[in-house]
Amino acid sequence: MNASSPENLPSFDFTWIRWLLDSYAFWLRCELIDRTGTIEEQSKRLYFSPFVVASHANADDPVLNYGNQRALRLWEGTWEEFTATPSRLTAEPLNQIERAQMLNQAATQGCITNYQGRRISRTGRRFLVKEATVWNVLDEHGTTQGQAATFSRWQYLDEE
Repeated sequence: MNASSPENLPSFDFTWIRWLLDSYAFWLRCELIDRTGTIEEQSKRLYFSPFVVASHANADDPVLNYGNQRALRLWEGTWEEFTATPSRLTAEPLNQIERAQMLNQAATQGCITNYQGRRISRTGRRFLVKEATVWNVLDEHGTTQGQAATFSRWQYLDEE
């Protein structure tokens, strides 16, 4: 898939995207993107946003289920590769405990802001996420279905 080509957009789960956007607005009291138009139009707008958005659904070992174009580029993978990746593998083993603690904090509070943490791409490129927001994705009944994150700042780290 050529992620930059609009005619080759991934097959989005529109229900998940609605939950993701509605939940962001619920927790942060503002919209992540312009919510005008259909959910299909909003999904396209989210996919091509200039900031990273990624998410996973609830599971014992959650797998990423959404990444916009910026996330796919940062983690250096295709939609198919990204959405087959266990969420924990976005961090190296040394950083997975800290990542899990952050996700637990977000789960308890509903959302956290100004998170900073080390991550690693599919090809092994390390980077520091800065000023991230992580929130619980709620369904229409208020039940937590997963978690999502967004950020627009990161710094690549020197190869170690």
